[in-house]
Amino acid sequence: MVIKHLELFSGIGGFRQAIELLCYDFDLQSANTGFSEIEPNATNTYKANFKTSNEKEMGDIVTFVSDEDNVKQLPNFNLLTGGFPCQAFSMMGYQKGFKDLRGNVFFQIMDIIKIKQPNFLLLENVKNLITHNNGKTFETVLQCIRDAGYKYIYYDIFNSRDFALAQNRNRVYIFASKEEISKDFKFDSARVLKAFKKIKETSSILKQDSIADVLEKNVDKKYYLSEIIKPTILSDGTKNFRSKSEINQLIARPLTATMAKMHRACQDNYYSDDFINEINKEKYSNNTCTKEETAKKNIRRLTPKEAFRLQGFDDKFYANAKKTMVSDSQLYKQAGNAVSVNTVYAILYYLLIEKKIMGG
Repeated sequence: MVIKHLELFSGIGGFRQAIELLCYDFDLQSANTGFSEIEPNATNTYKANFKTSNEKEMGDIVTFVSDEDNVKQLPNFNLLTGGFPCQAFSMMGYQKGFKDLRGNVFFQIMDIIKIKQPNFLLLENVKNLITHNNGKTFETVLQCIRDAGYKYIYYDIFNSRDFALAQNRNRVYIFASKEEISKDFKFDSARVLKAFKKIKETSSILKQDSIADVLEKNVDKKYYLSEIIKPTILSDGTKNFRSKSEINQLIARPLTATMAKMHRACQDNYYSDDFINEINKEKYSNNTCTKEETAKKNIRRLTPKEAFRLQGFDDKFYANAKKTMVSDSQLYKQAGNAVSVNTVYAILYYLLIEKKIMGG
C-alpha cells in the first residue's frame, strides 16, 4: 500500500517528516496529497523542506472547508493526520474548549473525513484534552469520529522522552480506522515503545539520551540572559503563582509556542555555561546552588536550532527553515507548535510494520 497522506494543521510538517523517514528506513512508499496551515511562516518552512509543487495547498482550513466543492476536489488519500490547535484545551491556555474558535476547527476535520472517508486517522493534542470539562470534550471528539464511520478508535498519552528525544512532552494520540481490526489489537504507549526499541538504533531519526546531545557550546551572545532579566527568569513566582524555578534540566521541559517571550525557569529551558561545558552533566545536575549563586552564572536560553532538535528535526531541516529568512521568534513558535517527529515515527512503525495495519 502507498501511504497517501493529507496533513491538516501541518505546522512545519512533523507528521510528514516521520512518514518520510519511516518510508526511507523500511522501503515503503508515500505520497502527500495536500496540507493545510494558516501561518505563512510555518508554510514557508514546510515548503522549504518538502516537495509540494503537485500537492493541494489548502491554507486556512476554515475558509477551505466553507466551500464543499473544495473538499470534494481533494485527491483521495488513505491517512489523515493533524495536530489540531491545542490552545483551547491546554493547561497554559484558557481551557475554553469548543467555546473557543481554535477548538471549533476540530469540526473542519470532521467535514473533510465525512466527504473523503479516508481509511485511517491519526490525531494529536495536549493530554488535557482527555480531562477537559470532566471528560465531556473528549467524549464529543470520540463520538464525532464514530459518527463519521470509524468503528475502531484507540488513544493513549505518549511522552516524547520515551522515544529518544530529550524533552518531556506528553500528548494524546488518537488512532481511528474504518477497516476492521483484530479484537486483540492494543494501542498504548508501552506497546509502541516496546516495538520502537527494536529498531531505534538502526532508524534514521535523531537520538538523544539527554540535553547533552542537543546543546551547542558556542552560540550567539543574543541568547544569553541580561543581568536585568535574570531575577525574573530565576524567580519562583509571586503569592498567586509559585513554582520552583530550576535551570540545567537534563531532560527539557515541554517546548511552548510562546517560548520566545521567555517565561520563568519553571516553564522554559535555560542552561548555564558551566553546565554546558561540563562533561558529566548528570553529576553536575545534582549539585544545588542558591538563587544568588545561580544568578552570577552566564545563563542562556535554548537556541531555535536546539528547539528544532528537541522536536526531532535535524539540522538540515532547520537550515532550510532559516533560508526562508524567518525570525527567531517565528522559529521558536514553529518548534513549540510542532508534533514530535520521533513519537509519530514510533506510532506509525507499530501500526504499519509491527501490527501490519494500514496495509503494512
